Amino acid sequence: MSKLAGLDFEVFGRVQGVFFRKHTRQQAQKLQLFGWCRNTDDGTVKGQLQGDKSKVDEMKLWLQKVGSPQSAIDKAIFSNEREISELTFKDFSIRR
Repeated sequence: MSKLAGLDFEVFGRVQGVFFRKHTRQQAQKLQLFGWCRNTDDGTVKGQLQGDKSKVDEMKLWLQKVGSPQSAIDKAIFSNEREISELTFKDFSIRR
């Protein structure tokens, strides 16, 4: 069985008003990842990811380099990265 990983993320740059959360959710669903994302008052997008470690690594690259078509990513910070024994989310949601 593959290892499960979890992490927190925050993406900086032009990531609000450019459908970043919608595209993040689509990408997470495509990779079968779980968690959530939301806009912050600081103009960033924050969230949590869980799933197969290789898919989480793939999503990290997407959050750093790709994003939504109109976004301009300055940087993505990942924290609290850990191996987990089970998923605590049932899907990937956009929080308001």
